[in-house]
Amino acid sequence: MNIFLAKGIETAEVLRQLEILREGALPLKLAKPARVGDGIAQIAPDKMNAYASLYNEVAEGGRVLKFVPASGAASRMFKNWYLYQQGKSISDGLAVKFCHDIGNFAFYDDLKRIMALDGRDIRSYLHSKRCTDIIEYIIGTKGLNYGWLPKALIKFHVYPGRNRTAMEEHLVEAAHYARDARNICRIHFTVSEEHESCFRKLLLEVKSYYEHLFGVSYEVGITKQLPSTETIAVDMNNRPVRNSGGKIMFRPGGHGALLANVNALDADIIFIKNIDNVVPDRLKDITVLYKKILGGYLIRLRDEIFHNINLLLGGEVDDEVLSKIICFCQEKLFLSFPHEFSSYSASAKNDYIFSRLSRPIRVCGVVKNEGQPGGGPFWVQGEDGTCSLQIVEKDQVDINSEQQGDIWKSASHFNPVDLVCSFKNYQGEKFDLNVYANKGAVFISRKSYNGDEIKVLELPGLWNGSMALWNTVFVEVPTQTFNPVKSIEDLLRESHLPSDQIPNLGIPHFFSR
Repeated sequence: MNIFLAKGIETAEVLRQLEILREGALPLKLAKPARVGDGIAQIAPDKMNAYASLYNEVAEGGRVLKFVPASGAASRMFKNWYLYQQGKSISDGLAVKFCHDIGNFAFYDDLKRIMALDGRDIRSYLHSKRCTDIIEYIIGTKGLNYGWLPKALIKFHVYPGRNRTAMEEHLVEAAHYARDARNICRIHFTVSEEHESCFRKLLLEVKSYYEHLFGVSYEVGITKQLPSTETIAVDMNNRPVRNSGGKIMFRPGGHGALLANVNALDADIIFIKNIDNVVPDRLKDITVLYKKILGGYLIRLRDEIFHNINLLLGGEVDDEVLSKIICFCQEKLFLSFPHEFSSYSASAKNDYIFSRLSRPIRVCGVVKNEGQPGGGPFWVQGEDGTCSLQIVEKDQVDINSEQQGDIWKSASHFNPVDLVCSFKNYQGEKFDLNVYANKGAVFISRKSYNGDEIKVLELPGLWNGSMALWNTVFVEVPTQTFNPVKSIEDLLRESHLPSDQIPNLGIPHFFSR
């Protein structure tokens, strides 16, 4: 069977990908960074409770789902520790710090136990500063195998009785804001095929524990990226790469491939959050509060959108009503209109506004930029001259252009991937999300295969090009709601430690555990 057909990929799509790899991806054209008052909304303190209450009413009706992309491998978290193993990055000072800090990690007890099963005493290893041997028991197959596991299954936080993985923290967080009046809590994870069995195994082990702890019943969905979302790889001469079996090689299409998984969901309100952005219970209150505020803000916006759509469909709209609708579009949805819009006929204006309002909606929490690597909120200029709000990654921008580079550097806010979405229309029907994606907003990255450099294509990012034609609103949220774990050392930040461990960093306390 043709490999394209076996994966469900049309030949025309493969040819399109080859052309992009050959010609290069077109960069986005940044107009300016989004700022507070110019693309980013701030929630007035006296409105917060109202938004949270509105959200609670909708959540009780069973119309909320939490979506967590959880297919990423944890190997990148351990980059520095891999360098330790290779002797490239270790020093006496780093070795001392490593030995002092190792006991603060939530997986320390598991590490101590698995070494003991192998006849190894971790205390003697620590005394001797045998860092590379300890690291091998953490990331290697003879130990915890953390170098292979997905990030979702890494133990993040310490608690009395049971330390929690990132996946478990998402179950706990969901129980605080995604339950309905019957205490049913809906959450959906995406996983890689190689990790599905171990993910399901842990879920089966812990599900009833957290259901009892929080008085909920979890409805958990688990899906994988579809083979049809894989993309072709080429060598540096743009020729398709073949695997060891001689077949043309396809690779996972990045997190943009998850658009198909999201498109298959059925819920009114869907939260999207990265697997590594979780905190211990002592810091969950502010996270949960702002989840509810963002949810309520989305619901209020959606109600206003549906109200205005019904006005447009209800018959003649006089100039006063139309002016109010346009004002709503510009001030609440930050929509940009074509220069010639004022010369449109009344019916053409109605049709244009209807088409702009009849789209999926997302409210994105953004935090002040404190130097984090990653994307941010920008105004992007489209081919028709209008500007739209987009979450933009650095790879989508022509940084070599002085003007575009300056705009990129001047961003005031950062995208923490804190989204709440609605993709049902005013009649309660689901939008086809594929219609509202910018298929040209792809990434081209370079990888190594069998020692050779190759080029691979990543589909438009889930919260980048895949949502490019949605109605997007940015809302400023506190930086305390953003606590990602990109490297293993991030788990030693105060936001990831129990309060009684915070003063102990750098102190050789592990002998007492």
